[in-house]
Amino acid sequence: MGTIIERKRRNGQKSYTAQIRIMREGATVHSEAQTFERRPAAAAWIKKRETELAEPGALEKLKEPQSTLADAIDRYIRESKKAIGRTKSQVLEKVKEEFEIANMPCQEIGSAEIVEFAKELSQGRQPQTVGNYISHLSSIFAIARPAWKIDLDYSAMEDAQIVLKRLGLTAKSTQRDRRPTLEELDRLMVHYSDRETRYAAHIPMRRLIAFAIFSTRRQEEISRITWSDYDKGNKRVLVRDMKNPGEKIGNDVWCDLTPEAIRIIGAMPRIKAKEIFPHEARSISASFTRACCLLGIEDLHFHDLRHEGVSRLFELGWNIPHVATVSGHRSWNSLKRYSHIKQRGDKYAGWKWLDIIAPAPNADTESHP
Repeated sequence: MGTIIERKRRNGQKSYTAQIRIMREGATVHSEAQTFERRPAAAAWIKKRETELAEPGALEKLKEPQSTLADAIDRYIRESKKAIGRTKSQVLEKVKEEFEIANMPCQEIGSAEIVEFAKELSQGRQPQTVGNYISHLSSIFAIARPAWKIDLDYSAMEDAQIVLKRLGLTAKSTQRDRRPTLEELDRLMVHYSDRETRYAAHIPMRRLIAFAIFSTRRQEEISRITWSDYDKGNKRVLVRDMKNPGEKIGNDVWCDLTPEAIRIIGAMPRIKAKEIFPHEARSISASFTRACCLLGIEDLHFHDLRHEGVSRLFELGWNIPHVATVSGHRSWNSLKRYSHIKQRGDKYAGWKWLDIIAPAPNADTESHP
C-alpha cells in the first residue's frame, strides 16, 4: 500500500512524497519513494507503480543488474543492420563518454532527466546541435523496449522533445545560403596552384572544387565515384549511396553531368585507383577548411559548393526537373534549400580556371595531364 507524506519546504511551498513499501512475512522486501509538487501527481505515481510491481516477476527483476543508457547505445550500434552515419556515431560515443545520463539505469530516465541532459548539452552549443543530439538519441528510445525489453520510456523522450522545443533549447538546423564569390574562388585557386606546383602528391583541390560546383556533388559522393560509374556516352555518372531523408545505403542514382564537369573528369589521369578522385572525403574537407582559414575566407564550407552549383543552374534558366537530373533531388521541397538565386546568366562564363585545370579536349581525344 502506498502512502503520501506532505512536507513544507524552506520557501514555504508544499511537496508530496509518495512512498511504496511491499511486505512479505513481516519483512520489507521492497521500498521506493518519489517527491512531487502536487498531491494528484503523487497519487497517480503510486497507482502506476503498484500496478507495475504487481506483475509476475516484477520484484525479482528489480534485483537484477539494470541496463544503463550506455548499454542500450552499445546494443544499438552492435545490432543495427542499417549503416550508422559518421555524425550519429560520433554523437552517441560522446554521450557515452562525457555525460552522466549514460551511466543512469534506463528505468530511471524520464523526461526530466532528458531535459536536464539537454540543458547540460546547451552549454557552448547551438540549439540546432542540441536538437541533433536529442534526435539521434531518440532512435534508441524508440526501439529499446519493444526490441530488447530495455526499460527506456519513449513517451518520456517525446514529452521531453516538446518541452525542449518550447524552452528554445532545441531548434531545426538553419538553412544556409552561403555561396562563394568569384574573388574567393580565385584566391583558393591561386593558393592551391602554389601547393600543387610544389607538391606533386598534393590532392588536386582545384579540380575537386570546380567539380563540386559544376557537378553539384557532395564531397563523400565525389570520393566514391569510380571510372566504371562514369557513363561518358550518356554524359552521366552513377552516384552511389546518395543521401536522402530515409537512408542512403543502396540508394544509387544516375545523375546527368554538365559540360564543365565532363571536362574535369576528362582531365583526370587514369591511374591504378578505381576512383576518379581517389581521395578521402575527410581529407578534402580538412584541406578546404584550412585553406579558407589561412586566406581569411569566413564561414565557407566545402558543402556550400553544392549550393553554388545548384543555384548556378537556376540562374542559367534551367527548370526544376532539369536541375534535378543533375543534383539528384527527388522533390522541390528538398531542392529549394539549395537554390539561392542572386543573378541571371552564368557568372562562370569565361572563368579562366576551368581552362587551366581542364583544357578543352581536342575533337577526338581527351587531355590527361
